[in-house]
Amino acid sequence: MSAILVLYSTVDGHTLKICENIGGFVERAGHSATLARVEDAGTVDVAQFDKIVIGASIRYGKHRPSVFEFIEANLPLLDSKPNAFFSVNIVARKPEKNRPETNPYLRKFLQKTPWRPRLLEVFAGRLDYPRYRPLDRMMIRFIMRITNGPTDPSTVVEFTDWQRVASFARTICEM
Repeated sequence: MSAILVLYSTVDGHTLKICENIGGFVERAGHSATLARVEDAGTVDVAQFDKIVIGASIRYGKHRPSVFEFIEANLPLLDSKPNAFFSVNIVARKPEKNRPETNPYLRKFLQKTPWRPRLLEVFAGRLDYPRYRPLDRMMIRFIMRITNGPTDPSTVVEFTDWQRVASFARTICEM
């Protein structure tokens, strides 16, 4: 049985939902899972865990700075344990951009950090126009328009492939 730390960085809460799903899976497999926001990782004894997973969402083309700050502060520890990283973004709704090797945001993440996670994944997120603030709604609609995505401001659609999330969680258990 492994103690697994699942850290997350989320803007609208969908990355947390994915992390909760992963946590539930690993607990059903007999491991323990602790979820924490990346921003709160300083209150957690990261060294006590056997495995570390980080999930981070994209907003306006970027992962949040706190993700990179955590990695920089904990790189030797991360490298000393089985570890994984996944990115959550809407562009991953497209089949040609839904794999670690084809997703532009995951590739950009790897260019910005010296960390080389042992396991990488990318998941499509959730589009929820009614929940967004007016400026965010406008900007995201613009992005969707230029990427041929849904633009109706009443649209709520979850693009996440939950079978892939389960497969990722299974691989984490086996690391």
